[in-house]
Amino acid sequence: MPLTIEQVSEKVEALKDRYAIRDQRMADITALRRGEMETVAPEMFPEGINKPMIANFVDVAARDLAEVLAPLPSFNCGTANTTSDKAKRAADKKTMIANHYVQFSKLQTQQYTGADWYLTYGFLPYIVEADFENNMPRIRIENPLGCYPEFDRYGKCISFSKRYLKTIRELVVEFPEFERQILGPDGYDQNLNAFLDLIRYEDADQITLFLPKRKSLVLRNARNPMGKLSIRVARRPGIDMDDPRGQFDDILWAQIARARFSLLAMEAAEKSVQAPLALPMDVQELSFGPDAVLRSQNPQAIRRVGLELPTGAFTEQQALEQEMRMGARYPEGRSGQIDASIITGQGVQALLGGFDTQIKAGQQILSEILEEVIALCFEMDEKLFPGNKEMRGTFKGAQYDVKYSPEKDINGDYTVQVRYGLMAGLDPSRALIFSLQALQANLISKDFVMRELPWSMNVSQEQERIDIEKMRDSLAGSLTALSQAIPQMAASGGDPSDIILKLGTLIDLRRNGVAVEDAVMEIFKKEVPPPAPTPAQPEAAPAPQQPAEAQPAQGAPGQAPAGAPQPSPDVASILAQMGGVG
Repeated sequence: MPLTIEQVSEKVEALKDRYAIRDQRMADITALRRGEMETVAPEMFPEGINKPMIANFVDVAARDLAEVLAPLPSFNCGTANTTSDKAKRAADKKTMIANHYVQFSKLQTQQYTGADWYLTYGFLPYIVEADFENNMPRIRIENPLGCYPEFDRYGKCISFSKRYLKTIRELVVEFPEFERQILGPDGYDQNLNAFLDLIRYEDADQITLFLPKRKSLVLRNARNPMGKLSIRVARRPGIDMDDPRGQFDDILWAQIARARFSLLAMEAAEKSVQAPLALPMDVQELSFGPDAVLRSQNPQAIRRVGLELPTGAFTEQQALEQEMRMGARYPEGRSGQIDASIITGQGVQALLGGFDTQIKAGQQILSEILEEVIALCFEMDEKLFPGNKEMRGTFKGAQYDVKYSPEKDINGDYTVQVRYGLMAGLDPSRALIFSLQALQANLISKDFVMRELPWSMNVSQEQERIDIEKMRDSLAGSLTALSQAIPQMAASGGDPSDIILKLGTLIDLRRNGVAVEDAVMEIFKKEVPPPAPTPAQPEAAPAPQQPAEAQPAQGAPGQAPAGAPQPSPDVASILAQMGGVG
């Protein structure tokens, strides 16, 4: 049963109060990523210097981790009947539909930002929306800032609230029918650039847009056409799943302290350069600037007052950097800073081990969520957008233009396999060796290995290409063996001119771009002679039998008469004598 607007408003306010500390933590890490550390801890920066003078370690590490985690997995729809070609074609078509959802939504481009949000804030919402203009479901990744998902005891998201900050001017332009209510009693005599909270609430029954600060003014309210929440939330694992934490929440203050030390070191260096001069007593005149002359009988006593920097300050900076790397689980090997004492393959693998496990854990969580997201797309496409449709694009490196019907091609089956493959968490060299060894031991099939490769590939089409290449190589080998049989044919009295002519024609056809198989079919095509006319003739009288001595000598059956010219051997006989074509 749909909630009233009062119930929705009260529920959203309760969620905001519950996650107030989380919101502040997310705001602080966002300011840190933007380089606005002075807004988080203004008392940590010297007067006159309010910007950090060091690299933003958190931003660099977050971007690097996100770029490794962002590549999408493979989406495959299998079939229980693995021996039926018809079932395989149906599964391939459904796989193409699933990948069309991904391409239509530009999910790969969104995933780079989404992976960054997942690592930084600790959770990532995926929203499946109905695009009635294109008659397709669309996947959208939402910014976790201001999001309040509500979960049941099984970890299933049952409601989702999102807080947007909109100016009064933007709201009036987007919702002109509510102009008077949005402006309020002050009308246009107010700051139109002031922000108002716009809340989007969705559950299994309704989707509502309202303004809490305008007496919960409802801007849009609609029944949920799916009858279920079309939002899935990926949560980073941690000690408290109700309040997921980001990857860099614990090193925020270490980054600020490191920036503070760098500013103090710069300030100390500046004071050292601008330190006062110590002059002997006999100096009566003081000159400033380049090439200044100071007259003194004790010139070695002329110097600036020394300002000693404690070595502990630099040691503390290194300790802070180590703490940041440990807290972020970001190894030095990712930035190219490797100690020479462990500059071996095993040492590098040990350094990057923690990095690989983070990526593998993130891929596992995202793959499960993406399975549910694609299943929602299948269900929405079948329920909201029935009828024949056409999809165009590029699927696994090949152009496609396919017509499909959700009722027929989906038919209530919303399952999909989302896998990052055997290469998840492994570097390419180890992954390749592992897959080849497993294939050699007959643990897996070639089809499985091809589907697990970390790049896009149409497995069925690629297997057809491999088979065609093998057959072309075999055909080319046969033609090579045929050309090598020409000398033997000539030596045995045969006439190789026909074979030489055909091979020359084959070379000419290949030069013109004709495929090998087409050229061979053309030049070795058997010519069927037209049937000879058989006119009715009178029956001839039997010829008189010749005497035995006048008859020609007969040899063995199947052999030519003695003294007759021997026929030239055929190609099959020559190849058989050579041992056949391998």
